Amino acid sequence: MLVDQRSAARKIVRAKAVVVMDGLPPQQGRTIDISGIGVSLTFDHKLAVGHMGQVTFELFMDGKGQLVSTRCKVNYCIFSGDQFKIGFTFVNPDLGTMATVNKFLR
Repeated sequence: MLVDQRSAARKIVRAKAVVVMDGLPPQQGRTIDISGIGVSLTFDHKLAVGHMGQVTFELFMDGKGQLVSTRCKVNYCIFSGDQFKIGFTFVNPDLGTMATVNKFLR
């Protein structure tokens, strides 16, 4: 039996994302879901666990888009279908970012 070991509730969000990993050029991805501690997305390329970078995406609330951009660390990378599913953990997000994410999660 598989047990979900996530420590935070997640909410589905489908949006384009720009991922800029340290030492690599910007690349496109798509968000899957988000929590108060991280975001998961689909990506065309494999990333190493522990790799650091910047993830930027838009959350829509109250009819307006709110841009979220924060440092993240790769928590897991799983090949799924024809893409990789990558989980990112937020690294020292600023208060504005966390306020936006928490408002979206309510």
